[in-house]
Amino acid sequence: MGFALWIDDEVAWAEGTHEYRPMGTAVVAVTDTFQPRDFRQRRRSPGRLDPRFSGFFGSLSELNAHLRRLRSAPRRKPAAGLACIPF
Repeated sequence: MGFALWIDDEVAWAEGTHEYRPMGTAVVAVTDTFQPRDFRQRRRSPGRLDPRFSGFFGSLSELNAHLRRLRSAPRRKPAAGLACIPF
């Protein structure tokens, strides 16, 4: 098995293969987990060069563990611009 993952602000896509046969693509909320029943042959994933691409994973449980780690990691705030610094 192998899975490619893309993550956006609110959704995550996974494209999977099982014994060299395509499983299809699944889309879930970033707060959810992927299940085998979520994969559809006709659904398309973003391209491999898409900036939302997050990597390759060897199993569905590894993929879901990665999503859980991302949810528990603190979000960084963007750096303030120079215009925000008082004189």
